Amino acid sequence: MEIYPILASLKRNKIQALLIVLEIALGCAIVSNAVFMIGQRMERMNRPTGMANEEIIRINVGGLAEGSNPGSVVRQDLANLRSIPGVKAATSLNHVPMDGASWDSSINISNDQTTPSLSAGVYLGEDIVNTLGLNIAEGRNFIAEDYVDWEGFNAQATDLRISSVIITREMAQRLFPGESAIGKQIYSWNPDNSPHRVVGVVERLIRPNDNGGSSAVGYSMLLPMKDVTMGRFALRTDPGRRKEVEQAAIALLESASSRRIILQHASFSDVMRDYYRKDRSMAWLLGVLMILLLTVTSLGIFGLVSFWVSQRTKQIGIRRALGATRMQVLRYFQLENFILATFGIVVGMIGAYGINLLLMNHYELERLPMLYLPFGAITLWIIGQLAVYSPARRATLVSPAVATQSI
Repeated sequence: MEIYPILASLKRNKIQALLIVLEIALGCAIVSNAVFMIGQRMERMNRPTGMANEEIIRINVGGLAEGSNPGSVVRQDLANLRSIPGVKAATSLNHVPMDGASWDSSINISNDQTTPSLSAGVYLGEDIVNTLGLNIAEGRNFIAEDYVDWEGFNAQATDLRISSVIITREMAQRLFPGESAIGKQIYSWNPDNSPHRVVGVVERLIRPNDNGGSSAVGYSMLLPMKDVTMGRFALRTDPGRRKEVEQAAIALLESASSRRIILQHASFSDVMRDYYRKDRSMAWLLGVLMILLLTVTSLGIFGLVSFWVSQRTKQIGIRRALGATRMQVLRYFQLENFILATFGIVVGMIGAYGINLLLMNHYELERLPMLYLPFGAITLWIIGQLAVYSPARRATLVSPAVATQSI
């Protein structure tokens, strides 16, 4: 049995063994958290929006309300935009997701609630469902009678009320678990706290920001508001005509007034790409650092084991003289390194949780799931075995005659 001589050898070479254990422990702790953080960034970037991402164009303008009736200006702009060849739908709205704007509202399901049931992203506009390419899972889309004039609703002493609302499936399941949300009432936007009736549920619409954390990213609602004078337009077209339609829309909006300024314009896929730029950069940075760390760990193990083998040349020669085969010598060093790696991985797993707790306190990172620890352990086991293979194989070439050279 080789375990006893291995343990005896490790006891005589405490410093070398400790260095290998600490190196593997540090590698395991960092790799586990790095892979977890990369996974979080990838999951965040791949979140479904519920929208026809490749078909949407976003245009933000200034100088929209230069006249006495900005609502009529918006109506004319929309009529012109919808007339552009290739435009499937167009709307003026308060924002598109990831556009820097953020409208949120607390939601109640009864009039006398003191604590909101949840907070949701708010989308205001006309024909948003078709323009953003949303899928209605239950109920219906807004009809003409549902829509409320934006400027009239914001006027003083108005008697206008928003009677209808469309919510996302995630929001519906949270508010009315196990029930259909259609026909239910929620309280949110009306000045007199009168309710909105849920007329439709869309499959998904991502929240315009990251408020509420990952669990609330699908909490969004649509309110039927026409002629929204926020200077934000969204158009939907075929992906192949997106650039052509975007240029035509910009030219049309600029020609409407000499004081009109195009502040921003981009396809929604470009808006997403810009929004996730930091996440993408962080994922690449963590990946490169992890590879560098594993390389350094591998080289460190290689160097320490090479030194260790050179220090035990006589011992190896004696084992060979006593009849140990080359395969047995190779297996001895591989097993020895496996034992050290196992000790290091156990310490590294504890360290991984310690690092994770530190990151949770300072960077709002989620708790490290258990499944990432086996990944770090397996990675370090493989790295350790590969790093020790060359020095161990060199040890098999030691001749039995070496044992008698100093006798």
